[in-house]
Amino acid sequence: MVVPVARYVKASKSTLSLLDKCLVSMNQTKQIQAHLITSGTIIDPFAAGKIIDFCAISRRGDLNHAYLVFRHNPYITIFIWNTMIRAFVEKNRPFEALLLYKDMRDKGFLPNNYTFSFLLKACLDLSALLDGQKLHAQIVRLGWECYDFVLNGLIHMYANCKCIISARNLFETSRSKDVISWTAMVNGYAKLGRAAEARELFDQMPERNVVSWSTMLNCYTQLSMFKEALEIFSEMLLQGVQPNQAGIVGALSACASLGILSQGRWIHAYVDRYKMELDQILGTALVDMYSKCGCIETAHQIFNKMAEKDVFSWTSMISGLANHGDSDSAVKLFAEMQEEGIRPNEITFICVLNACSRMGLVEEGQIIFESMKSFHGIEPGIEHYGCLVDLLGRAGRLEEAKNVVREMPLEPDSYVLGALLNACRMHGEVDLGESTVKSLVGLRLDHGGVHALLSNIYASANRWKDVAMVRKDMGEKKMQKVPGCSLIEVDGESFEFVAGHRSHFLMEDMMGLMHGIIKQLESVRCNADALDCVMLTD
Repeated sequence: MVVPVARYVKASKSTLSLLDKCLVSMNQTKQIQAHLITSGTIIDPFAAGKIIDFCAISRRGDLNHAYLVFRHNPYITIFIWNTMIRAFVEKNRPFEALLLYKDMRDKGFLPNNYTFSFLLKACLDLSALLDGQKLHAQIVRLGWECYDFVLNGLIHMYANCKCIISARNLFETSRSKDVISWTAMVNGYAKLGRAAEARELFDQMPERNVVSWSTMLNCYTQLSMFKEALEIFSEMLLQGVQPNQAGIVGALSACASLGILSQGRWIHAYVDRYKMELDQILGTALVDMYSKCGCIETAHQIFNKMAEKDVFSWTSMISGLANHGDSDSAVKLFAEMQEEGIRPNEITFICVLNACSRMGLVEEGQIIFESMKSFHGIEPGIEHYGCLVDLLGRAGRLEEAKNVVREMPLEPDSYVLGALLNACRMHGEVDLGESTVKSLVGLRLDHGGVHALLSNIYASANRWKDVAMVRKDMGEKKMQKVPGCSLIEVDGESFEFVAGHRSHFLMEDMMGLMHGIIKQLESVRCNADALDCVMLTD
């Protein structure tokens, strides 16, 4: 739609000057808008565009008000359309951005390269691959594919929608690959869990920025490759790149998973030194790291310092308290969380139900479980039923636990039946243990750990023939129990020990040292026995 110049009055210099100074509040903007309406200059697309731009884009603006001005102004330019589409994308309303684009095309406006860059971001946020492919076709038809930020938008959209072949084809054909193109591809492979290919591209990058480093770091973290994550974090610092929040959070997550407290503390000191804002994301990462590294008091201090806490912050603290045996505080914090108006999510309920289970708070746990659906509108999942079975089982209320398994609306899995089986082991319920294992066999969930538990149940009942039978059956089926694993930190480096593993390069030296210790202990015992004999003779 072409705006007829004769139809609107040019905005005066004084009015435009007022618009340029509109940096304080929406009230001032509305006063200027009223002046433009009464003077008739609101139909000037430039003046209307200034009003809409402030309301839609500024943090002090009001997107809904911008939309009202936009809808009631008959003279709209492509710049104003782009402003509104961009605003909906940036304010996390991508679906409305796509609807607005459809309306724009219906009214006869042709999109430009800026339009497509915003729309591709909307498709990325919605994981709307089909819409993205339609936009790609329009981009090619209108000749905008050669623009760098449009091409990067396409690569990013395809990569994030896990259509990595299309993304790679566009990447390879690009004549002006920049750091954004390379990072988009690294991120695409990372989302698919293809760390080797992501690292290969990362190493080939002619230029890297902080986003590139953080993308590779978080790729390793998400794939539980925590040692590699910390290695790349160290390399990033050596290269003189100051990590952003995403990199810091990824490194803290790796420290938490490996239990490397010293490096986690160093990162915390780095955060303080550079005065990084302790927002919900960073604060939660620190709480999680200190909790998992055994410093629950420090975790609690950071939690209390956080100005704003979301459901993830509360859940992390509740989980930390429960895992450190302070279930009473975990349950109290859960109540405090609700008093603060924070609605718990599915993970929060798993944490607090586990806390109730460890404390033996059966009635409280049952009330919390029932409140999930009745009060919070959350349908209990298989993990929640597993927690409830564990809660009842630990308290010796096996009949009730069995009824939960029988009556639950979901098919019981190894988590639920494993909780019941563990309760059978604790309370010596052999018959129920046998029937539970049969149920697991029927579901093809009878792994080595299940049979090891059944063997322990038989052993506690002195049924040694049955123990031998289970062990023999495990051997015939070539079942193996998942080996135990532990981590220890020495001088800032973590060392992993797996039961039965002998792959460590110092294994022979360690075994030699162990044999030496055993011989010394045997020698001490022999000397002690000899001394006892002499004393008895005397």
